[in-house]
Amino acid sequence: MCALDELPPGSMRLVPAGLETIGVFNCNGTLYAIEDRCSHDDGPLAEGEWEPESCVVVCPRHGSRFDLETGIPMSLPAFEAVRVFPVSVRDGMVVVEVDE
Repeated sequence: MCALDELPPGSMRLVPAGLETIGVFNCNGTLYAIEDRCSHDDGPLAEGEWEPESCVVVCPRHGSRFDLETGIPMSLPAFEAVRVFPVSVRDGMVVVEVDE
């Protein structure tokens, strides 16, 4: 995906994964991966603003806030969780594990 030093704390990258896109976030040194799809209206999610200090991403369309660790929405209008993916670092590279 990318080298770990290309994803410093407070940064995010969008990565393609088959037919979907995943947002990978470095939240205070912990890596999280979440699908780039809001469960409210299927709009882009990871492309919205995010809060590195609280590890939350905000949907740019209607403002639903999602926990990056669990994918659970923290505010309406979204009420269903989105997929999250395991992230690891192997030989200095960030790897997202996606089951197709």
